[in-house]
Amino acid sequence: MCVFSTDRTPGNVEANLAESSEFLSNADDKKTPHFTDFEGKTSFGMSVFNLGNAIMGSGILGLAYAMANTGIVLFVILLTVIAGLSAYSIHLLLKSSGVVGIRAYEQLGFRAFGTPGKMAAGIAITLQNIGAMSSYLYIVKYEFPLVIQAFLKVDNPSGEWYLNGNYLVVIVSCSVILPLALMKQLGYLGYTSGFSLSCMVFFLIAVIYKKFQVKCPFAEFSHNNTVTSVNTSVAANAGGVQMTPGGDPACIPRLFNLNSQTAYTVPILAFAFVCHPEVLPIYTELRNPTKTKMQHVSNISIGVMYIMYLLAALFGYLTFVDKVEAELLHTYSRIDPYDTLILCVRVAVLTAVTLTVPIVLFPVRRAIQQLFFPNKTFWWPRHIAIAVTLLSLINLLVIFAPNILGIFGVIGATSAPCLIFIFPAVFYIRIVPKEEEPLRSAPKIIVTFFLPPLCVFLLLQWH
Repeated sequence: MCVFSTDRTPGNVEANLAESSEFLSNADDKKTPHFTDFEGKTSFGMSVFNLGNAIMGSGILGLAYAMANTGIVLFVILLTVIAGLSAYSIHLLLKSSGVVGIRAYEQLGFRAFGTPGKMAAGIAITLQNIGAMSSYLYIVKYEFPLVIQAFLKVDNPSGEWYLNGNYLVVIVSCSVILPLALMKQLGYLGYTSGFSLSCMVFFLIAVIYKKFQVKCPFAEFSHNNTVTSVNTSVAANAGGVQMTPGGDPACIPRLFNLNSQTAYTVPILAFAFVCHPEVLPIYTELRNPTKTKMQHVSNISIGVMYIMYLLAALFGYLTFVDKVEAELLHTYSRIDPYDTLILCVRVAVLTAVTLTVPIVLFPVRRAIQQLFFPNKTFWWPRHIAIAVTLLSLINLLVIFAPNILGIFGVIGATSAPCLIFIFPAVFYIRIVPKEEEPLRSAPKIIVTFFLPPLCVFLLLQWH
């Protein structure tokens, strides 16, 4: 069981995480770690919601396209392997955290490699999560106006302010994201995280339902009301015109598929389980925290997301097969852009990604505090100033930088693999003492063999 320090003055998180020997307990020979954080109050269920929301992002929209470029069997294999590696790397993080009694990613970097390790972890978290938040707000910027336009059936917009994505992203940031980002503790976001996940469950249900409505090959919206159907075999009956796949290879699902796009689907799958910057903050606020309990939180979150990812990819792929696009909802819009169900799904996805932004912002703020204010106690003006500054910066990037996704795509290709796989492995090797696990012990041998493929994976991202 973890033992906590008795000093629980509000705001002691930053102050007590100073780089000192206080992190190690010398009370007895067993060296039970004394966690220096305050005792958390977030329930197990809320922690699962928060971590699940951190995992779940807009990447689910591209998984059907990933399956189209790998085939069903290869996709399942890759998804299973990456989910397993993600859970294992969280185990390494929690193991390292338990040894030294630290539950801050940046401080683990400091204990492993000193100031360079702390800086590397802090910078990687900041870049990765700013990139993630920017991508979420890009979805708001470009999708929200289309949803409003479709609901209002405005075919030819004439510059209405409520159809301007720049205005909408600022309004959403100020009215929804900022108030949630100003929460003092991450645990308070458990309810919004639960609602965000329910929105993605609604998305999944709609994808499964549409599989039994949409016939392959489908007709474009512009041809839906015409008599002639191009490139399809049709069979007329009393109910009207029904399209059948009769011999169309584009409607035959593939178990294995290798093409020029297959290699690029691996990053999509890897990033689908990015949650490691949020693991230790959630661990910090977990009620009665133990390594085993937090590992259960991680395993349940990853397991639920694995099932949702698999079902969304499978039914999305089986609906459109080779015609599926990189963004699944765009493919549905080709059939009917005014489909009420799909419009509601778009609103649900927009809600989900919007409510994910505050979860992703917390580790960035904590990283900034660890890098620049490591010995400072909690102070509301600084807490608010960092959140406002971060959101303002991200809004400016989304509004004025048209190629921001390409920029952060390069950054994400380095920071994400480091945070998910490489840092947990090297921290584990450096932090866990040789007396407890020698370099020739089975766990460290596994981790050592674990590193070269990850470095190759990192190089592939750059390629």
